[in-house]
Amino acid sequence: MEISNDSGTKKPKRLTSVVWNHFERVRKADICYAVCVHCNKRLSGSSNSGTTHLRNHLMRCLKRSNFDVSQLLAAKRRKKDNTISLANISFDEGQRKEEYIKPTIIKFEQEHKKDDIISFGSSKFDQERSQLDLARMIILHGYPLSLVEQVGFKVFVKNLQPLFEFMPNSAVEISCIDIYRREKEKMYDMINKLQGRINLSIEMWSSAENSSYLCLSAHYIDEEWTLQKKILNFVTLDSLHTEDLLPEVIIKCLNEWDIDGKLFALTLDDCSIDDDITLRIKERVSEKRPFLSTRQLLDIRSAAHLINSVAQDAMDALQEVIQKIRESIRYVRSSQLVQAKFNEIAQHATVNTQKVLFLDFPVQWKSTYLMLETAVEYRSAFSLFQDHDPSYSSTLTDEEWEWATSVTGYLKLLVEITNVFSANKFPTANIYFPEICDVHIQLIDWCRSSDSFLSPMALKMKAKFDKYWSKCSLALALAAVLDPRFKMKLVEYYYSLIYGSTALDRIKEVSDGIKELFNAYSICSTMIDQGSALPGSSLPSTSCSSRDRLKGFDRFLHETSQNQSMTSDLDKYLEEPIFPRNSDFNILNWWKVHMPRYPILSMMARDVLGTPMSTLAPELAFGTGGRVLDSSRSSLNPDTREALICTQDWLRNESGDLNPSPIHSALPLLIE
Repeated sequence: MEISNDSGTKKPKRLTSVVWNHFERVRKADICYAVCVHCNKRLSGSSNSGTTHLRNHLMRCLKRSNFDVSQLLAAKRRKKDNTISLANISFDEGQRKEEYIKPTIIKFEQEHKKDDIISFGSSKFDQERSQLDLARMIILHGYPLSLVEQVGFKVFVKNLQPLFEFMPNSAVEISCIDIYRREKEKMYDMINKLQGRINLSIEMWSSAENSSYLCLSAHYIDEEWTLQKKILNFVTLDSLHTEDLLPEVIIKCLNEWDIDGKLFALTLDDCSIDDDITLRIKERVSEKRPFLSTRQLLDIRSAAHLINSVAQDAMDALQEVIQKIRESIRYVRSSQLVQAKFNEIAQHATVNTQKVLFLDFPVQWKSTYLMLETAVEYRSAFSLFQDHDPSYSSTLTDEEWEWATSVTGYLKLLVEITNVFSANKFPTANIYFPEICDVHIQLIDWCRSSDSFLSPMALKMKAKFDKYWSKCSLALALAAVLDPRFKMKLVEYYYSLIYGSTALDRIKEVSDGIKELFNAYSICSTMIDQGSALPGSSLPSTSCSSRDRLKGFDRFLHETSQNQSMTSDLDKYLEEPIFPRNSDFNILNWWKVHMPRYPILSMMARDVLGTPMSTLAPELAFGTGGRVLDSSRSSLNPDTREALICTQDWLRNESGDLNPSPIHSALPLLIE
């Protein structure tokens, strides 16, 4: 700031050098001085003297304060390097030049040795911290790494903090990888300290470039009885990764996280995956958990994928009729005149609906269902419309309208069930059994149709469903039994409707299955009591000590002492009255409260209820395609891609922000 003793003199020259942030210019008589704000030393402040001597003094002055000023002395060079052309950006430069604010006196703290920390009053600028925050922001919100090179971003940051040094893409990438490694260590420690087991879901992804990816996620219920999901790996599959190699890829990931001995269930996208793949994984995992058979490693297929596939079968069978309906709606909406004529006919035909005809979005099968549902309600109007408009050529026969009506009824049930599945971000396993049983019952009924069109369609859907049911029915039933509102009663109810005279045999299979699993957990509990379990795990140790040779004796002791012991957790649970059904029931809270009463059964319930019965994200529930990676991520190298995707998932879970959209509320980007 300049102080003049003559207000009428010529306006002083503006001080533009950054060194004037550290000097105050004063005038005494006809002599100008530059007074250092740190040591109060007076130097020549004349415009003819330049600023080199001021820079030299500043370097010596700040070094005496143990502060490296290389960043400040390089400011002139950075200013030149980072100059951005703002010719096409609207800024009021005139106003900015007039608004000169005297810089706050800078205080340097002796304890700060870093050359990128400067204290302005009560605030600090930390270059390293800012770079880390930038990397976390890019990870958390899924921004492209090229963000740091965009002109708008540079203008914004430079105006916000002129001292910030921009990084190239490569430096941002390195920062992101460093964050990933630190977060992975935290995730590894947390997962391996879990008392319960891990359920693994495996999803196949693709990209526009026809690349394939494997996404492995861990599902578990934590110590607070909260259902969690964490992405562990996002593996890029090259052309050499045939289906035969998938088990090795998955097992490698399990070994990397050291959870192969804690695995409880494996959930895959659909039933088309070869059974040999899951069998090889189960055999490998069973080597580390001798007390549990391969049967007790649950092999699950995604329920939502099944519903989507069955719905697609129905629409494929009705494809010609659906196309006619699309053309009919498109013609009615082609002009206001045609629309008005159709509306008039609909009134005469006493069409009793407030719905408006619309075209579907074919990649979302729910929209096709809604289009069909609306069109069926206008059936009488369409039938009359062909008599009043000779240009209308997409007429449906009465038989085709009947087919459309029947398929719409099928799809309605599937939409309702999918809505149940997608109502929660992470639904517990107990909600699936009654919904899948409803589909089973309806398919049995549809297969009895004598219609030459509907019967083959229903049989195709039933064959696909039966393959799923043979794999997953026991796991679905186990989860339902562990719902205190249902227990075995819900299984008895639905199996009597599905199996009729053979229902008792099927019910016994469920009863035997849950007892077998409970006995395995009881043995594990015994091993824990004897101190031979793995630390932080409910699983028995698999070390090669001499005690391991007596694991058969442990099983024998448990089985022979059952009749002499008190009533087991399972028997006690099943004999007690069922809990009343209500809309706000929270099954995880119920088990958390009743854990002391059922110590072993609650341990089993935690693992069963945490099993992912579906791998489809709620936002993709009605999609006809798979998960596709965006171009900004697919263009990255495999290691960086995995780091960004996994770390983004961990940071969102850590911050409590589970919204999959790229827009998120503000939160601290560096969690100390």
